[in-house]
Amino acid sequence: MSQVFSEETHRNLLARIPQCTGREISDWLRAVEDGPALFRFEEKVSWLRHEHNLSYGHAKAIVHEYDLRRAARKLR
Repeated sequence: MSQVFSEETHRNLLARIPQCTGREISDWLRAVEDGPALFRFEEKVSWLRHEHNLSYGHAKAIVHEYDLRRAARKLR
């Protein structure tokens, strides 16, 4: 997992995703979870962009958030 944006930019992108895509962040995180078993960050970003027609920035923010939440679950 790599930091792709500053924390502020990441939060701002996440806040705009529902308005821009018509779907909540939780829906996008579920899409990544249920999507193909891709291991690399950029593969997940590419899949979201091509399968769901997302912008590069939004796809990166979604995958980054997915990775952050997944890592947090492992720490519990």
